[in-house]
Amino acid sequence: MKYRIGIWAGVGFFVAVGWALYALAATPPALSSTDPMIAIVRLTCPIAIFSYYPISVYLVILANASTYAFVGLIVETLRRRLFHAD
Repeated sequence: MKYRIGIWAGVGFFVAVGWALYALAATPPALSSTDPMIAIVRLTCPIAIFSYYPISVYLVILANASTYAFVGLIVETLRRRLFHAD
């Protein structure tokens, strides 16, 4: 179970890094309110809801990895209970 939660955290890390690279490589209005990708960003990177506050990229990556690890803990716990209930 620890391995699976680690995978969830790794996925959260790479999602946040991917969005950071997108923001650096895209044209100037990247990830602003006019960018059509912002809905997907807020769905896959929940810390982006607080985009009005100055948050460092490192903190965003850490927060996203932690959020995915927490969601992974919930999902894996529920999965374990549902499949071992038989």
